[in-house]
Amino acid sequence: MVRYAKNELFSITDFKNQISSALNKIKKDSLEKIGIIKNNRVEAVVISTDEYERLKELEENIELAEHKKIYKMVKEREKTPLSDYFSMEEMSKKFNIDLKKL
Repeated sequence: MVRYAKNELFSITDFKNQISSALNKIKKDSLEKIGIIKNNRVEAVVISTDEYERLKELEENIELAEHKKIYKMVKEREKTPLSDYFSMEEMSKKFNIDLKKL
């Protein structure tokens, strides 16, 4: 759960009325983020463009790492001889699964 300092929370009305000032604080790094409250819940968060781009890059790097991991697993499995695999029919018998009901 994200924690907010008191000065990082704005009601939606206050944010609307102080949007220019709030965005300047984000831009000048005097605030890391702004939580916008509606009906006593944080409904949105405003962050700087630099922070957003950093987070997107981090997300893309994580996705790339996951794709590389999957690719490596596939390449390793390609080394397994076909004789080591089980057919669906063999597996269904082993686990008492009626393929007709699937």
